[in-house]
Amino acid sequence: MASFPSPDDFADRRAHPRVEVALPAFLEANGERHSVQLIDLSSGGTKLSCSLSIAAGSEVTLDCGTFIRSAIVRWQGPGVLGLCFASELDAREVSAMADRSNALVARMTPKDGRAS
Repeated sequence: MASFPSPDDFADRRAHPRVEVALPAFLEANGERHSVQLIDLSSGGTKLSCSLSIAAGSEVTLDCGTFIRSAIVRWQGPGVLGLCFASELDAREVSAMADRSNALVARMTPKDGRAS
């Protein structure tokens, strides 16, 4: 008889909690600068919307305007990259980035509350 995995088998095993964000940034890789968008963020890393193909293990620099961090590409999927920061963000930095993202979303939402 087949056994089915329990929900605990798929529990999120990340070391740091993730916060959803929507922030523009630049990714410097192989001597070139590319526009990307942060999708989620933790003190240890981020997931980016990115059309580039960059090998796992590559060293990159993420420039979000308010901070610049060296990082390593950990994984790549269709249209996304996962980065691990060389030095972790502290809780205040993560909170400030989440607040900045919320402010940008609020600014882009029409006053009548309908999406454009």
